[in-house]
Amino acid sequence: MKQNLALIALVVRDYDEAIAFYVGKLGFVLVEDSYQPEQDKRWVVVRPPGEPGGTGILLARASSPLQENFIGNQAGGRVFLFLQTDDFWRDHAVMVDAGIHFVREPKQADYGTVAVFEDLYGNLWDLVQFSDSR
Repeated sequence: MKQNLALIALVVRDYDEAIAFYVGKLGFVLVEDSYQPEQDKRWVVVRPPGEPGGTGILLARASSPLQENFIGNQAGGRVFLFLQTDDFWRDHAVMVDAGIHFVREPKQADYGTVAVFEDLYGNLWDLVQFSDSR
């Protein structure tokens, strides 16, 4: 059996502001942005650069008050997503220059170098470069 995680849905307030953040600030690639008339919504997929077939993020606009409650808190205050890099310090510097807010400064751990940042809504992410032993 061969399976992989294709997409992760991330609840957002607005498609365009989410695209501006993920593509404009984080440097992700806009894979698809198409209108779905039968549901009056857009199918918006972004993906980190460097992994064309890797897991994408479906930017899903909240469509109910219940969903709106989870914007920025999809993991209950825990780190939600992990952005792996091959050069932590390069990407950290680029992100700081782009105005990304880090809530935990870089640290060296047994598993690698890591820092926690928040997206435009407050979801927490790890920027991580795993050590070679992983």
